[in-house]
Amino acid sequence: MTIKYWLMKTEPTTFSIDDLAAQVDQTTCWEGVRNYQARNLLRDEIEVGDRVLFYHSACKQPAVVGTAVVCKGGYPDPFQFDRKSKYFDPKSDPSNPRWYLVDIKLERIFDTPVTLAQLRDRASLKEMVLLQKGSRLSVQPVRKKEFDTVVKLAKSL
Repeated sequence: MTIKYWLMKTEPTTFSIDDLAAQVDQTTCWEGVRNYQARNLLRDEIEVGDRVLFYHSACKQPAVVGTAVVCKGGYPDPFQFDRKSKYFDPKSDPSNPRWYLVDIKLERIFDTPVTLAQLRDRASLKEMVLLQKGSRLSVQPVRKKEFDTVVKLAKSL
């Protein structure tokens, strides 16, 4: 099995890394993704054991705030069928689900977040999907060398 690397964005006012830390077994499902490109990654690409950069977006200081590991691969997002959920999708069919999610487990909270500005300052990260103009996906691939660079940077701050 080859480990792959990902970045998952979340707004900290919606679900922060501290919220993940407070979950039972520090584990949660990554629900609510409603973009087809990101859905395809969740459904088809992300696997148990893959590593995740946990990224706080849409906040005063966007930053990678820690890491997680995928502990359950893609499966249908049950919220798409729940009429009371904000993620309910009346067009989704249980026999052919439209939306998928994965489960992640907290691995580490960085003592000091690695800010977007710090990421942009690293020449070795210039090709990182997050740093590309127009990149808005909430789930995106990361190269191993990019993952390692961010983790190393976090340790040096």
